[in-house]
Amino acid sequence: MNVSRSDNREWDERIIQGLSEMGKEDFLAIVDELHPYDLASIYGRLDDGHRALFVSLLPIEQVTDLVEELEQKLQVDVLTKLDADKLAQVMDLMDNDDLASLLEDVTDERRLELLAKMGPKESHAVRNLMQYPPETAGRIMTDRYVWLPRHYTVNEVMAKLREFAAIAETLNYLYVIDERRRLIGVVSYRDLILAEPDEKIENIMHERVIFIHVDADQEEAARMIERYNFLALPVVDHDRRLVGIITVDDIIDVVIQEATEDIERLSASGKSIDFDTKAPVAAMRRLPWLVLLLLIGVVSGSIINQFEETLASVVALAFFMPMIAGMTGNTGTQSLAVVVRGLTVRDIDKGMVRRLVTRELLVGVLLGLVCGVLISIIAYVWQGNMMLGLVVGSSLSITLIFGTLTGTVVPIVLYKLRIDPAIASGPLITTLNDILSLLIYFGIATAFLSYLT
Repeated sequence: MNVSRSDNREWDERIIQGLSEMGKEDFLAIVDELHPYDLASIYGRLDDGHRALFVSLLPIEQVTDLVEELEQKLQVDVLTKLDADKLAQVMDLMDNDDLASLLEDVTDERRLELLAKMGPKESHAVRNLMQYPPETAGRIMTDRYVWLPRHYTVNEVMAKLREFAAIAETLNYLYVIDERRRLIGVVSYRDLILAEPDEKIENIMHERVIFIHVDADQEEAARMIERYNFLALPVVDHDRRLVGIITVDDIIDVVIQEATEDIERLSASGKSIDFDTKAPVAAMRRLPWLVLLLLIGVVSGSIINQFEETLASVVALAFFMPMIAGMTGNTGTQSLAVVVRGLTVRDIDKGMVRRLVTRELLVGVLLGLVCGVLISIIAYVWQGNMMLGLVVGSSLSITLIFGTLTGTVVPIVLYKLRIDPAIASGPLITTLNDILSLLIYFGIATAFLSYLT
């Protein structure tokens, strides 16, 4: 059962009443109706005293579900409220990839302390995952999958599924390995249902298996699952030994994480800033980019100073200055967003780069012509000066072409240099285009100054 926003207060009151007045059985009867996500939402709204009692009353399985639904900060908060035995059981039940992600952000001392409380097998699995670099396939994979030898019959497979169903993260795909644990095939649950009970796995398995290497980037895993519509993706080492799987729910987390990072970089807001971030922290995370852009912006001021005589001779030029700079920055940011989005969902080669740059050049020309003609007419009607209209219109046309190309070429160059193209943030592109547009605008105006005065 899901809790709507309008029901939040009602459920909060019921939970608090249950904690304060009801017995444990009555309280559990209430929370048993709730989905783990709803449990996490309610936990986040409780005060600290009620949170401790809330966690102490929940059974191990529900505490585990609760932890896996919470944000990292609240996950640590829950773990600190558990006694030693309950903490060990919860950590053993948690998905190892989720636990590895949680432990990544705690101190080394705290990490070792928590790992020591786990069972040896689960602790070893988590330590192995944490050996892989962040944001790789190895870091987000899980070792809770079902593998099969090729000589198994369907009956033997079904018996193994009944044994491991409780701990396997998914049963949609079963992976076939040889004597050296190398991945040689895959069988879907549907294949098993349709096969005869005494049929051997090697006769029904698919030998062409799509997999990803353990050190591949997590974005590549996301692209492969999107490309092939998989619910899970096997992960292999350099000898093609099966070491884990990545499930679609982990990929959803990756997509959200990568999109969030790209938005942060496009907006030049630096590290993660959310609704709970305090004002001083948020300011310090934004400040480095803004200081850099401030220094670059000083260049814009010096350009205007260089063309002081031109501006003094034709004061009307000042009216169109913000418009030209703003339009150039806007079109550059539009192109940047298109390119960054495209690079996240597909690979590019020289042919595609050529087609993309050619297309954006044509887009810039068309935008420049339409906007240039429009602003020329406006300038002429307003000032009654045909030459002023031509100067403003041609300047806008040229700057829009260059702005579009800047927003296209810069992220592609960064991508080829193996730098995240989203680092070419919107404000940076806009500031660079401001400088470019002012140079073009005042350069053309100065060249035709005798016709303007």
